[in-house]
Amino acid sequence: MITTIIVIFILALIITGAVYSIAKDKKAGKSSCGCSCGNCPNAKYCHQTK
Repeated sequence: MITTIIVIFILALIITGAVYSIAKDKKAGKSSCGCSCGNCPNAKYCHQTK
């Protein structure tokens, strides 16, 4: 029982950290793919001009 709670707590920490990192990168304007957009079929959706 206690091991299950510990495992769930650790997984919750990992998920929270991942969500925080993604939100921080998005706020900074970084792309999530990290590669060249020249060959990406979704480039027009990621980098729309205003």
